[in-house]
Amino acid sequence: MKARVTVMLKSGVLDVQGEAVRHALGTLGFAGVNGVRQGKVIELDLAETDKAAAEAAVKTMCDKLLANTVIESYRVELI
Repeated sequence: MKARVTVMLKSGVLDVQGEAVRHALGTLGFAGVNGVRQGKVIELDLAETDKAAAEAAVKTMCDKLLANTVIESYRVELI
C-alpha cells in the first residue's frame, strides 16, 4: 500500500520560502500572484495491507517525525 503525506505550514505561520517564490514570480513578470504557500509531499511504500492500520501508522509517523505539528499541518492519502 502507498501513502502520500502533504505537509504545509499552518495558516498564520510566516512562509518565508513561499514569500520568496511570490517575489521571484513577480520579478519574472508574473503579475497577480498575491500569495504562495510552499509545502512538501512525502510518498511512502508500506508493507501494511489493512487500510485503517496503515493510516494510523502514517499519522503516527507524521506526529513523530514527518511534520512539526507545532507549526505544520498534514494530510494523509492512501493511494
